Amino acid sequence: MAKGEGAEQYSNASLLNKSVSSDVIKTRLSICNKICYAIGGAPYQITGCALGFFLQLYLLDVAQLDPFYASIILFIGRAWDAVTDPTVGFLVSRSPWTRFGRMMPWILLSTPFAVTSYFLIWYVPPFEHGKVIWYILFYCVFQSLQTCFHVPYSALTMFITSEQKERDSATAYRMTVEVLGTVLGTAIQGQIVGNAHAPCLSSNSSNSSNSSNSSILLSHNNSDHSLQNAYMIASAVICSMYVLCAIVLFSGVREHGERRLSQSKPMPFLKGIKMVMGYGPYAKLVMGFLFTSLAFMLLEGNFALFCSATLGFRKDFHNILLVIMLSATLAIPFWQWFLTRFGKKTAAYVGSLSAVPFMIMVVCVPKNLIVTYIVSFASGVAVAAAFLLPWSMLPDVVDDFQVQNPESTGHEAIFYSFYVFFTKFASGISLGISTLSLDFAGYITRGCSQPKEVDLTLKVLVSAAPVVLIFIGLGILYTYPITEERRQGNRKILQELRDEADSASDSSEVTEMI
Repeated sequence: MAKGEGAEQYSNASLLNKSVSSDVIKTRLSICNKICYAIGGAPYQITGCALGFFLQLYLLDVAQLDPFYASIILFIGRAWDAVTDPTVGFLVSRSPWTRFGRMMPWILLSTPFAVTSYFLIWYVPPFEHGKVIWYILFYCVFQSLQTCFHVPYSALTMFITSEQKERDSATAYRMTVEVLGTVLGTAIQGQIVGNAHAPCLSSNSSNSSNSSNSSILLSHNNSDHSLQNAYMIASAVICSMYVLCAIVLFSGVREHGERRLSQSKPMPFLKGIKMVMGYGPYAKLVMGFLFTSLAFMLLEGNFALFCSATLGFRKDFHNILLVIMLSATLAIPFWQWFLTRFGKKTAAYVGSLSAVPFMIMVVCVPKNLIVTYIVSFASGVAVAAAFLLPWSMLPDVVDDFQVQNPESTGHEAIFYSFYVFFTKFASGISLGISTLSLDFAGYITRGCSQPKEVDLTLKVLVSAAPVVLIFIGLGILYTYPITEERRQGNRKILQELRDEADSASDSSEVTEMI
């Protein structure tokens, strides 16, 4: 009898050890898991890059909208995220756990509707008076559906593993693929559209003869139709990649159940938002990167126009954009090593400041295509830091919040949704301000030459304004309190709390088994 009881206890202990060992293994991600997780971030960057670089140009030169109406479309589409991001963050945090997880159902269900609305953004409707409403409607619908994809995906970082080192590694994989996504977005949209780009309209064409005017009009109509088809082909390719990336993410990533350090119930939504937004480290991190993101988005949103209108590289601008994104992709591993070696806060300073000399150089150096390519490659290195560092530092803020507020749970989606909102808000502000500025400066739609005021405005938008915003953002980031020592201390505290929770859970399981 004693021998049987001993064997049974040994068997129970063996099962317990296997269970604990299995839990440890689950926190370690394979390279395949990290790659599949990273691929899930590509749709946001592919579509975001295409919209950021080309939507303004598309609305002005293809849809042929007045710059004022184009600025309204761009601003309303981004400002709509003021409603969708926090709302989706709340709904995700209150979603029930399913056998696919909490985040995955949102990602899967939003994908088919998102790609449909994205395609319709790049379609020129066969009527004139309702064009503005058309673009506002489908731009807002797409932003809402993309939020339903991206907010759960961003928060997924906290649920694929509990190990801080593994999360940092997965984030580096994600940033590499996301920057590669910007390369794909720039390459697909730029190469397809760039090869079909319509010729500029000369200001003296109105003085030609009637027969010449008729042939010019026919030529322009043909080129307009060809350009519209090119934009739709590019959008169809991007939509296919969006769906493929969502499938890979779902197939290769397992979302682990929420592991609470306490058994308290999640706080109400408004109280949770107040607590998150009032948390000092988070507010300083978000505000700091809000200004630096606004700087790079001003550069992104206006660089295509700057290259074609001010520098005169109308046939080469899409290749220049591609160089920026390629250099950013190559620089991601360097910045991952740098932040590991010197710390994340130092990397944020060095990465952002490294862009300043090249932002100044691009407007000061005389027009030269080779110099522009060199400046673009160097700027891409700084763009890589701007991509990587915010997403690498956000999990540290969530961990710090959890240490300071162990009784509060379920706020991961709120942290990430508000950061996504502020990023998109910065993008909307940058596009709205820049397009309105061009309207006031007298921008000529598809003009072969632009007034001097337009050239000056574009130089301010791609150089002076971003430099000022970078210094403001870094000034705020200087007060960010989470140092490397504090980050490591938080990691140890959370690990101890998890070990205690696991120990208590394992003890109860052993008692039940005995």
